[in-house]
Amino acid sequence: MPNSKSASKRLRQSIDCRDRNKSVKSAVKTQIKKVVAAVESGDIAAAEDQFKVAAKRLDQAGADFVIHPNAAARQKSRLQRVIKKAKNV
Repeated sequence: MPNSKSASKRLRQSIDCRDRNKSVKSAVKTQIKKVVAAVESGDIAAAEDQFKVAAKRLDQAGADFVIHPNAAARQKSRLQRVIKKAKNV
């Protein structure tokens, strides 16, 4: 339990922030799974459409430091590589 007024406000703020970050991370992970599922089903056009949404969400999460910007770039790169590999097969 917080002992001061400022500590109790900080606790409330951190809980709100944690919930917000959790929802953003969950949305990003879901979008990544949609891209991978589309590639595995062989629907490259759908995978590219889903990738555009995933890239935007990753960039937004990286810009807000919900995840590290380099981690967002790495995820985008890996998704692009999966899509490119599926195109060439």
